[in-house]
Amino acid sequence: MADDNGFRNDWATKDFYQVLGVQKGASAADIKKAYRKLARENHPDSNPGDSAKHEKFKAVAEAYDVLGDEGKRGKYDEFRSLQARGGFNPGMGGGSGGGFGGGGFNLDDLLRERAGGGAGGGGFGDMFGDLFGGGGRTRTQSRARRGADVESTATIGFTEALDGVTVSLRLTSDAPCPTCQGTGGKPGTKPHICPQCEGAGFVVSGSGGAFAINETCPRCAGRQLVYDEACPTCHGSGRGTSARTIQARIPAGVKDGARIRLKGKGGAGENGGPAGDLFVTVKVTPHRVFGRSGDNLTLDVPISFDEAALGGEVKIPTLGGAPVTLKLPPGTPNGRTFRVRGKGATKRDGSKGDLLATVEVQVPAHLDATAREAVESYRAAMAGKPLRSGLFEA
Repeated sequence: MADDNGFRNDWATKDFYQVLGVQKGASAADIKKAYRKLARENHPDSNPGDSAKHEKFKAVAEAYDVLGDEGKRGKYDEFRSLQARGGFNPGMGGGSGGGFGGGGFNLDDLLRERAGGGAGGGGFGDMFGDLFGGGGRTRTQSRARRGADVESTATIGFTEALDGVTVSLRLTSDAPCPTCQGTGGKPGTKPHICPQCEGAGFVVSGSGGAFAINETCPRCAGRQLVYDEACPTCHGSGRGTSARTIQARIPAGVKDGARIRLKGKGGAGENGGPAGDLFVTVKVTPHRVFGRSGDNLTLDVPISFDEAALGGEVKIPTLGGAPVTLKLPPGTPNGRTFRVRGKGATKRDGSKGDLLATVEVQVPAHLDATAREAVESYRAAMAGKPLRSGLFEA
């Protein structure tokens, strides 16, 4: 149970290394491995009705909460080392013997002195406040929390996708409440260590999987503190909304449907935590003439029957550049694709893809007398060379 300063005296007599079955000098990886093994073996879901296993599970979670955090572990080791040298007896009450050099010493008095700023502040009050969620000048230090990721969509033109463009995005994201600055308390009211999680910010859950054993405290929402009165703006949630406009650079060569991550441009963090990320999904409007296949542009080129049969030169456009000429060999089939080097989309390395021009032979819907006579003459000339004879061969 925590005293007035939030320090749990019973923790001072616990050997968390022994609870996890590791040596004091064990690595962080070994500590995590031991914790996971013991958590699986003693999880309430795997041991229904076994109170001993349940208590062991709680002890293991408590031990890992300290030893699994580098800062807390350092404070804990410092505290245990001082205790081993006879620095003080955490179980002593006010005015009784023990303490430094055998003189009268009361841990509660010292913690209260440090919490009130006496003797210059700092010292054990701060150490225990950092480690056990109490004592110290600020009673407890709420955990820094990363801001939420934000999703947005940018619609750009076909040419902008090839060349790159900077767009303005109007974002609305989760942010600390502007009235209470994210504390959840009415300004001017006094904070207290959360009685449900005792300042840990989380509670042990008995309904998750083998590794989902901790969950955010529902009473303080992970902030570790509760207030006499809730903030009138956010009603205790500590969160609000933020509307802002940012400039986002869309790189050259981006494809339709691409998802771009802008690090640190998402929702604001809490208690000094980093901001989340912004994910922009790009929508590219189609072009009237050109299409796209990877880093290549595509173009359908209509040609006449005589151009396909006799060959010729056909001028075609390029996107953002001068036209180029395709040389069609005699007998060019319908659907043949010609490659124009370096006239495609910009690649990641700055080079260009190609332009793929596919010819489509056009059949006129109406023929004048001259054209009809020419086509009939062609039919007569080709009468001895049936095109479909191969279809009937066994």
